[in-house]
Amino acid sequence: MKKLITLTLLGSLLVSSSLFAQDDKSKRPSPPAKATETLKSGAVVTIDYSSPALKGRVIGKDVEPKTGEIWRAGANEATTFEVSRNVTVEGKALPAGKYAFFVLTAANGEATLIFNKNFDQWGAYDYKKSEDVLRVATKVGKTSTSSDRLTYSIKKDGRVTLNWGTMEIAFNVQ
Repeated sequence: MKKLITLTLLGSLLVSSSLFAQDDKSKRPSPPAKATETLKSGAVVTIDYSSPALKGRVIGKDVEPKTGEIWRAGANEATTFEVSRNVTVEGKALPAGKYAFFVLTAANGEATLIFNKNFDQWGAYDYKKSEDVLRVATKVGKTSTSSDRLTYSIKKDGRVTLNWGTMEIAFNVQ
């Protein structure tokens, strides 16, 4: 009987600890990351995302973004893009608020940046175009150096850059 109770308690402990480990997002293969900056205008821009690694995989073939498919612009939950004040993105108005941030790449080297009001979603699986607040066209560029991990940077002048591999997507927030 003691053995059965001990085994039951041990099993419960293992299940509990494994559930707790799943809640620790820092232990994920694509850990959480954040880029934040206060722009010259006073607007605070914050991008919350999970940072996947290429690990030898090829963008567009083995991993996203794939041409013509909506991409969460990170991993795990949808990447969020939050602004504390009304801003413009590449000259187009974006009201203050928190948005899911998606990217849609095209074969011609262009990308559509998508700001969607449903920021609390996993990936892009529940993405609905009808919930888009703003869509902005930009170009996909290339860098001379490769970054294994996806990263975002925001400069005080409003230049936002997504880098992954040799891919670079940059845009202006004012």
